[in-house]
Amino acid sequence: MSERQTAAGPGSKARARASIVIALFLALLATLFLWQPDNLYLWIKALHLIAVMSWMAALLYMPRLFIYHTDAAPGSEQSETFKVMEQRLLKVIMNPAMMITWVLGLYLAWSVYGFQGGWLHAKLLLVVILTGVHILFARAVRAFARDENTRSARYWRLMNEAPTLLMILIVIMAVVKPF
Repeated sequence: MSERQTAAGPGSKARARASIVIALFLALLATLFLWQPDNLYLWIKALHLIAVMSWMAALLYMPRLFIYHTDAAPGSEQSETFKVMEQRLLKVIMNPAMMITWVLGLYLAWSVYGFQGGWLHAKLLLVVILTGVHILFARAVRAFARDENTRSARYWRLMNEAPTLLMILIVIMAVVKPF
């Protein structure tokens, strides 16, 4: 019989795999900065977009977990499973993806645009707000872990829209550069 995915064994294996992927990602970045290829900008931009997609996937999935977790009885097997899922999503995907997104995004804003442009300032403000949503979700993970969630499933359904709306505005700022 296979081990349950919510057990400690699969969790430590997932953390180990995530650590390896992050280490490889950082090694690739270090190699690029040492090598300084002519198309370094495109490499950094590609890695930034990969990190953004990972962060957005987590930000879109987390409130869905909260919706289902809200309906689970505290202390039930289902509730405990959601706690593990939320914790792993936060620590293994959401936090690392956000940090990489910020580091590479700030590098691009500095090296390519010199932090100039109204569109860039608007985009950075929207990313700060998106980071606030991330922090709200991280606090909710801790509240659910303590069986202290006070929010309704309806609230989490509405919060599920926040990352989407912010993503749309951020993409418009980055691609269209309207001002």
